[in-house]
Amino acid sequence: MFVIFFFGIFAYFLWKTFSQPSRNGTREIFEFYLSANEILRDDERRWFGFELQEVINRGERLLQMMNGAPPLVYFTLGALYNRIGDHKSAVNHLSYIIENENADESTYVYPTPELRNYVRILRKFERDPAEAPQTSAAVRALERARRNRGKAILENSREGLLLLKGKKEKAMIKQKKQIERLAEVNAETTAPRSVVDELETKIEQNGKSLFEANNSQTANGEKSQTEKNGNSKEDAFANHKPISEVLRDIYDSK
Repeated sequence: MFVIFFFGIFAYFLWKTFSQPSRNGTREIFEFYLSANEILRDDERRWFGFELQEVINRGERLLQMMNGAPPLVYFTLGALYNRIGDHKSAVNHLSYIIENENADESTYVYPTPELRNYVRILRKFERDPAEAPQTSAAVRALERARRNRGKAILENSREGLLLLKGKKEKAMIKQKKQIERLAEVNAETTAPRSVVDELETKIEQNGKSLFEANNSQTANGEKSQTEKNGNSKEDAFANHKPISEVLRDIYDSK
C-alpha cells in the first residue's frame, strides 16, 4: 500500500513538472500576441525601443522553447522586425510562413503537447470570445493582417533590404576611392626624385644663371658704350670758344 502511495505521489509530481511549462508556454504565446498587436496596430502611439525589443525577444524565446511553434508566431515576429527596420530578420520569418507550403496549419499532423494545448485554448477563445476579449481580438487582428497584408509586408522588407545593400555598396565604393586617393597623395609626397628629375632641375637652374649673367654683361656693355659716346661728344666740343669771345676777337682785330 505504501509503495502504491509513493508511486502515486511521484507520478503526480512528474505530471506537474512536465505539464506546467506547457501551460506557461501557452500563456506566453497569447501574451505575446496581445503585446505585439498593440505595437503593430496603427494607433499613432510612440513606442520606446526597449519595449519593441522586449516583445521581439519574447517571440524569439517562444520559437526556441516550443518545438513546432504556431505559424502565427512566425508572422507576428516577422511583422515586428519589419516595424523596427530589421528587414533581414523580417524576410527570414515572413518568407518562411508566407512562401513555404509546409508552414501552413494543415501540415501540422503530429502535434507536440505544447501545440495541442495551444490549439485547445485557441478554440476555446474562438468559441467564447467574452472569456478573454482582448486576447481574442488580438488573435483575430493578427490573423487578418497575415491574410491581407502578409505579402505586402514581405515585399516591403525585401525592398528595404535591397535599398540597404545599395547604400552599403555605395559607401564601400566611396570609401575605397578615398583610400586610393589618399594612397596616391602619400605616394607622390614620399616618392624619391629620380636622377633625370634632378638633372633637369640642375639644367634649368644653370640655364637661368647663364641667362642672367648674359643679360648683366649686355647691360654693362651698353652702359659702357653709352658713357664712351657721351665722353667723345663732350671732347669734340670741349675746345670750342664761346660766341661772345669769337665776336670780341673779330672786333679787336679790326
